[in-house]
Amino acid sequence: MTYTDDRQFPPALASAMAAPFDYDGGDGADFEPFPAFLPAEETTGWFRAWTGNKDLDGDGFRIFGQDGTGGYAALWLTRPALALTEQPVVFLGSEGETAVIARDLGDFLWLLADGLGPCEAADLHERQRATRPNPELRSVAERFAPGRNRSAATVIELATQEFPDFDDTIAELCG
Repeated sequence: MTYTDDRQFPPALASAMAAPFDYDGGDGADFEPFPAFLPAEETTGWFRAWTGNKDLDGDGFRIFGQDGTGGYAALWLTRPALALTEQPVVFLGSEGETAVIARDLGDFLWLLADGLGPCEAADLHERQRATRPNPELRSVAERFAPGRNRSAATVIELATQEFPDFDDTIAELCG
C-alpha cells in the first residue's frame, strides 16, 4: 500500500481521540490527543530535531497525540502492504524514550480501554500500576476491535515480542 499525505484519522482512531482522557492527579492517562495527524512538515522538523539527523524525514510516522512533556504517540508505518489501522503504535518520548506499545490500532484501543495512555504504556514503572478501565474507551474498542479484548499488559507484551528491535531501529537513525 502506498500512503498518501492524508492527515485525517481512520474512524477508529477518531472515535478514540474524541473520548476524554482524565489525568486525575497522575493516576489516569497523561495524554493529549490531536484532532488530526501532525502535518508532514511538523513531523519532519520534529523528527530531525529529536534524532539529531537532518537527513531524515518523518514519513514513517503519523503522530496523533502527546503527553504532558511533549512525547509523541504515533502510528509507525513499518508494514507497507497494510492499512494505517494495521500499523504498530509507538511512543517517542521527549527525553529519547522509545517503545512499541501496541501491534496495531485495534490493540491500542484495548490498551486505552484498560486505562493506560501511550506514555504510561512506555514506562516500565507506570505500566505496573493498577489500571483504571475507561468505559467510554472500552465502548470504542468493542465497536472497532470486537473479540480482541486484552489487558494493557498483554497488549504491551505482544507488541514488544513482535517488535523487539524498535529501540535499535531508532538508535540507528540518530545523528
